[in-house]
Amino acid sequence: MLLHTVNKSPFERNSLESCLRVAEDGAGVLLIEDGVYAAMDNTQVSDLIKKRMGNVKFYVLGPDVDARGLGNQSMIDGVESVDYAGFVDLVEKHSATQAWV
Repeated sequence: MLLHTVNKSPFERNSLESCLRVAEDGAGVLLIEDGVYAAMDNTQVSDLIKKRMGNVKFYVLGPDVDARGLGNQSMIDGVESVDYAGFVDLVEKHSATQAWV
């Protein structure tokens, strides 16, 4: 199964929407760089993730959350935070990686 990485803010680009349109059940989506804004709860895009939560596994890169000062913000339940080693583990675990830029 694919690991999709999204590095653009969902408030500036439609990369997350495009990714979720094609992500198959069982895929992983890792939110990195400005893509981490999509993991914040109670935003205009929260429902995009919540609707796919049962079929797609969502991850957020913790250091990117911290770098943007979002550590105290409420994340969507079920989004798993990973560190850089966890990022590497996800790449190894999935058959291929698709970057959405």
